[in-house]
Amino acid sequence: MTRLHSRSGVLLPWYTRFWNWCKQFPAILATGASTPPETTGIAAAALISAAIGAVMMMVTHHLTHTSSDIEQSIEWLGSWIPGSQSTDPVTGNIGTYAGVETVLLIGWIVSWVILHALLQHRQVRTRTVFFGTFGLLVAAIVMCWHPLFPYLPLH
Repeated sequence: MTRLHSRSGVLLPWYTRFWNWCKQFPAILATGASTPPETTGIAAAALISAAIGAVMMMVTHHLTHTSSDIEQSIEWLGSWIPGSQSTDPVTGNIGTYAGVETVLLIGWIVSWVILHALLQHRQVRTRTVFFGTFGLLVAAIVMCWHPLFPYLPLH
């Protein structure tokens, strides 16, 4: 399990060799790909779509509090997740949370497919991607912030 792998001729254990390999890993990434992508649109689509999914999750969360019909439909939408409608008193029922997470998943994947098709052959500026993603994530976080919403009723 040990192997001679040092300048001084000392036997190094496998975990030391593994750690030494891990320390070299960023250098492997720094060499780059042999065929780097020519456009940034694909990466932009992936990043922005994740933030769109987060915003859709928070909008759906707040919409479930406006109507019992919306709440029931969102709860039905998440019923595919195991344990989402449990009758066990120990684990309980998570209610609309599974449906809200399903909306996040659908919003993320659908927006990723659409943005990928739109931005695939385009060069998107890093600043645009950063501020677009950052702005959407800030919007999602603000929608999570409880003290803001007693002053903005959705009824």
